Amino acid sequence: MLAASPDDPVVAIRAYREALEAGDMPLATRAAAVLAKAGVAPADAALIPLADAARSNDAKAASAAIVTLATGPLVVLAPSLYAWVAHSEGRDPAPSLATAAKDPVANRFATETRDLIAKAPARQSLAIGVSRLLAHLASDLALGNPSPLSIALTQASLRADPSYDRARILLADALARNTLVDRALVVLDQIGPKSPFAIAAAAKRIDILANADRDGEALAAAKNRVDQPGADAADWQRYADLLVNTGNAAEAASYYRRIIDADSKAGGTWGAWLQYGGALDQAGRWPEARDALEKAVARGPAQPLALNYLGFAQVEHGDDIPASIRLLERASSLDPKNASVTDSLGWAYHLSGDTARALPLLERAAEGEPTNAEIGDHLGDAYWSVGRHYEARYAWRAALLTADASETARITAKVANGLPPKAKR
Repeated sequence: MLAASPDDPVVAIRAYREALEAGDMPLATRAAAVLAKAGVAPADAALIPLADAARSNDAKAASAAIVTLATGPLVVLAPSLYAWVAHSEGRDPAPSLATAAKDPVANRFATETRDLIAKAPARQSLAIGVSRLLAHLASDLALGNPSPLSIALTQASLRADPSYDRARILLADALARNTLVDRALVVLDQIGPKSPFAIAAAAKRIDILANADRDGEALAAAKNRVDQPGADAADWQRYADLLVNTGNAAEAASYYRRIIDADSKAGGTWGAWLQYGGALDQAGRWPEARDALEKAVARGPAQPLALNYLGFAQVEHGDDIPASIRLLERASSLDPKNASVTDSLGWAYHLSGDTARALPLLERAAEGEPTNAEIGDHLGDAYWSVGRHYEARYAWRAALLTADASETARITAKVANGLPPKAKR
């Protein structure tokens, strides 16, 4: 990590960001002072003195920090922050909150702050109010692109109230989304097993590892979670999804089945039956899969995903093509812009011998999802079957650009040799 130079703002800004990422608040404070002296401090630099003032319940210092924040993009927080200051001093927060009326974002925070203050004890700690507000904004930012501001907000939230583990989860998420995965995991390690956020922290750990392509660690963490006495459907779902993504559909099916069996009231939703049936299908257990997928359609007769999966799977397994086409036509009528559904219907028409009807659909699907290897593969087969060999090879070559490694040899052979006479695929 860089050391902040008292004379070099260029070094100081990098030191400031790296210090926040590492949780080195003394260095972050020193770097922020350098930047402030040079007049180039980022808008979020005022969060550190705000958090320090809130933690010590210093309303005067907090108000001074809010003045600085109000000169930048974080001005939307000012009315709510001033309201927490007023509440901590036993004053009426309403006048401060009223100033937010002209800005829709500030007004949203103010409305929520008004509700929180109404439920809070008289003169509740300023630290709690500030910590929760900063974490709330960080949570909103988590829906967008990775941002250093998310890290600054969550670090300040924790500086104001070190016991607030929800902010730790938000900080870990922000760090991971900024590719600081190991640092994110260290932050999650700080959340103890008795914390009310312990389960959420365990789930976040699994998500972070999976998103970082650390599948082995993600699976181990998810398996540890499902083995706990308090494991529930959310834990089974997360583990099963990971199993499917890592090629163990057979074991995944058993956990998807647990979700269905635990739903004693409804007997499983259409989505649960769809996932169970999909896992069985991938595991090579087609008769069982078909039964499960039929249950998914029965519970979700207007769900294009269920209709499409059952229809396409039946086509692939050679089961009742006319009935499959009817399912896919219904799915297409419900979701006509869905490229995958359009491809499924076109492929079913092709396999039924009606390639003239299939081609416009397959072409439209390829236009909608040009990087979908399966759609390109289907289009190539249809072109070849009507003698359009140049276009077929073009479609297959396009499919190769994004095809899974397990499919490249098969598609490469078609590029080289085409399809055998009368072959469908």
